[in-house]
Amino acid sequence: MRDEFWDTAPHYGGQKEIWDALKVAADSDLALAQTIVDSAGIIISNPDLTLCYDERGAKYELPKYVLSEPTNLIREG
Repeated sequence: MRDEFWDTAPHYGGQKEIWDALKVAADSDLALAQTIVDSAGIIISNPDLTLCYDERGAKYELPKYVLSEPTNLIREG
């Protein structure tokens, strides 16, 4: 589901570059994520990164499942 969201995210509107920055930020540690969103000019409305805006006012909504690794799955080994 995560890959599917990121593949289709630019179709929700906004700029592809911002979506790309949000994807990298979502997969990074906190310090790097902060640097990425700052350098991309992303305005974070919710502290958990689920609602963001770019400098032009375009809205970017991220579902919680793309922001963290699932904890309820059984790993095959």
